[in-house]
Amino acid sequence: MTLAGTLAAAEAAAPVESLDVVARMLKEHLGAASVSFLITDFTGGSVVRLGAAGSVETDEPAQRITLRGTLYDDVIRTQRPSVEAKGQGALVRIVAPVTNRGDAIGLLELFLPAAPDAEVMREIGETAHALAYIVIANRSFTDVYQWGRRTTPLSLAAEIQHRLLPASLACEAAQFAVAGALEPADHVGGDTFDYVIDRDTVQLSVTDAMGHDVDAALLATLAVGALRRARRAGADLAEQARQADQAMREHGHKGYVTGQLLRISLIDGTTEFINAGHPWPLRMRNRQVREITPKIDMPFGFHAPHSYQVQSLDLRPGDRLVMLTDGMLERNAGSLDLSDLIIRTRALHPREAARTLIAAIVDANDGHLQDDATVMCLDWHGTNHSQRDAATGADLTDASRPSRTGRTTPGR
Repeated sequence: MTLAGTLAAAEAAAPVESLDVVARMLKEHLGAASVSFLITDFTGGSVVRLGAAGSVETDEPAQRITLRGTLYDDVIRTQRPSVEAKGQGALVRIVAPVTNRGDAIGLLELFLPAAPDAEVMREIGETAHALAYIVIANRSFTDVYQWGRRTTPLSLAAEIQHRLLPASLACEAAQFAVAGALEPADHVGGDTFDYVIDRDTVQLSVTDAMGHDVDAALLATLAVGALRRARRAGADLAEQARQADQAMREHGHKGYVTGQLLRISLIDGTTEFINAGHPWPLRMRNRQVREITPKIDMPFGFHAPHSYQVQSLDLRPGDRLVMLTDGMLERNAGSLDLSDLIIRTRALHPREAARTLIAAIVDANDGHLQDDATVMCLDWHGTNHSQRDAATGADLTDASRPSRTGRTTPGR
């Protein structure tokens, strides 16, 4: 199986059948008893089996599988494939991550009649990586992948909220890694997060609309739409904030939205920051967490005269920056030592760290949030940092780090 052949076969099939086609190709090529694709849900707490070829019993619940404590969870968290044989003569189970630029889309699972050699593991790794591109290319044509990412039916407000989020919730690059996680309240509170990578900058935003349910979702739509429109027109940070504020005052029916805007130069690492009435971010440096306390401007939509100040943010290579909404700080969340948890999750990729922080807030509130809880986690590696593995986040100059196929990868 070649990468070109795999992509061509997937493109020749209908969008809803592209995964099944690749699964059948891999099954025939490797003589596998079963091949299937499992997609992660929005929260990263479970996977759903979509494409499958074969019918091997996996001893897992049908279709939807909770991740916590499973082999699947280990593979997603570590971004390393797993090879498991239960005994002599038994089928060998391989689970490989399906990931693109740090966005853990899902898993490829195979059952082979014998332990794979290095060449087979290479082919499995390449096919898993190709599957990530196949999902990305086809998810705009069908709702199948959206269905697979939903563990529970969404309310109208939650549907609107999810459509405001970036298509990929995480991204890995040479200079940084970023990931966001959002857990809606029982009555959606209007949180959103966003990021974009331009030629010379990476820009992040976190917003929190007042109120709940559809009213909050509509306010969030106004704010995110105005910010994206200004950003895509090439506006600087101050103009983005001004246009978001204007949109809220003209169309928000006296509602308001708090937010933070951050822009980092990928050339020299300088940062610009605007805080529109939002909780301060947290920065971890040298295993110490400190609250960053820049000046706070008015939320977007306040009718009192105001303007927005572009401030600098002290961000150095090795720092982890956590931007959050007030749902991470309210009610029972106050019993959780957020700073300590940020320190304890430092070794995790921002994708896993963000999910761990959100899960802790959900647990502290017994699964019922009064307000949306949102986190954006940014690791800043620096402008002079070497190239990194887009799937694992490993530094490619470190020859001791294994690649996604499970073998060591020389620096390149």
